[in-house]
Amino acid sequence: MPLTINPNVFITCAITGSGNTQDRSPEVPRSPKEIAESAIAAAQAGAAIVHCHVRDPETGVASRDPKLYRELTDRIRDSKTDVVLNLTAGMGGDMVFGPPSAPLPLHNSTDMASAESRMEPIAECLPEICTLDCGTMNFAEADYVMTNTPGMLRAMGSMMTALGVKPEIEAFDTGHLWFAKELVKEGVLSSPALVQLCMGVPWGAPNDLNTYMAMVNNIPDGWHWSSFSIGRHQMPYVAASVLAGGNVRVGLEDNLWLEKGALATNAALVTKAATIVEAMGSTLMNPQQVRDQLGLTKRSPR
Repeated sequence: MPLTINPNVFITCAITGSGNTQDRSPEVPRSPKEIAESAIAAAQAGAAIVHCHVRDPETGVASRDPKLYRELTDRIRDSKTDVVLNLTAGMGGDMVFGPPSAPLPLHNSTDMASAESRMEPIAECLPEICTLDCGTMNFAEADYVMTNTPGMLRAMGSMMTALGVKPEIEAFDTGHLWFAKELVKEGVLSSPALVQLCMGVPWGAPNDLNTYMAMVNNIPDGWHWSSFSIGRHQMPYVAASVLAGGNVRVGLEDNLWLEKGALATNAALVTKAATIVEAMGSTLMNPQQVRDQLGLTKRSPR
């Protein structure tokens, strides 16, 4: 893949995520109302896509309750804000082992759900996009393993295709991208696929530029892609993504800080990313342009 600056760029804002960030910043939204308001503000700041998880409104702990997803998406839709909805389907693939001396039984925080259960909010809410974490990975959180077997990914991918919801393939390492190409080859996912390169998330692909370009160069011609990195590397990766020919992602899921000593909001992160994109001579895409480019269908929920 040639290194060509992307002239037309869309911004995805990852609104809240599922990490334990809810007590590290008051700006991390918890309730469906707060998440919706933050997503709407991000869209008004220039994000064409909002990527949403939900949390328990009281504790802030990540949830996969379909009722919370329905309230969230209803609030965004009822606001008449034009934005592409991207919901996570990553919840329910969480395996937490016991200590090395006694790895079994699994810790009671383990949450391994069926493909049908993980896809329930997607089938109910019918966003344009949902994520497909395309592999298994050790995370830098004790003995937690993000667990997505090939069988699970084939099942979930087939459901996404049948629903007419575009999978966003989240590739945390080179093998995830390899398997994504296999899913397209098998006809589980359609081509051109949509990929999100997730860089610098311990212990996946490091965010050095050699590894990054190895990932970029393994994306098949014609596929659409974005990339991001976390923490203080979020904004440098906005520039790197545009320079390498891709689109960008920012948001509180990946980074809590606007600058040293200043906590961010999602809208502020999108505004800063938009400034970088436009300073590089590229044009921001609006939601309808993204739908046209990616072949998305905007629908009402069931």
